[in-house]
Amino acid sequence: MRSWLAAIRRYLAVTVVGHLVWEMLHVRLYRIWDDGNAAEIAFAVVHCTGGDLLIALAALSAALLLAGSSAWPADRLLRVGVLTVVLGVAYTVYSEWLNVSVRAAWSYGPRMPTLPPLGTGLTPLLQWLVVPPIALSAARRVSHSTSAT
Repeated sequence: MRSWLAAIRRYLAVTVVGHLVWEMLHVRLYRIWDDGNAAEIAFAVVHCTGGDLLIALAALSAALLLAGSSAWPADRLLRVGVLTVVLGVAYTVYSEWLNVSVRAAWSYGPRMPTLPPLGTGLTPLLQWLVVPPIALSAARRVSHSTSAT
């Protein structure tokens, strides 16, 4: 059964597009929007999208190893999906805290809403609650179409 490979490809394609769009929309909430030039902002968007892709791939891989089956995504999609989102959110909260509060690698602008207790930005958190479920839904749809042929 090759549908899992097509599903992963679709998941990654939708993930890249979803995170790229999200990064382009919420970059205005980071300090770089006010302090950086166009090239720096563009680099940040591409760089962050690449990081998002790696996080998404790692989260899905770990979820598949822990909760998947050989019939995924037709089987255990919800279990794998919830675990993928939880892992993505957990890493994002950690990474935002580490890079904003500890390393000062980037900073939020004054318009970024933050959540206690770590001061995590709201939009990075929402990004990992929105994009992966959309990508997993797309993976499920491609799986249904390939198994029908």
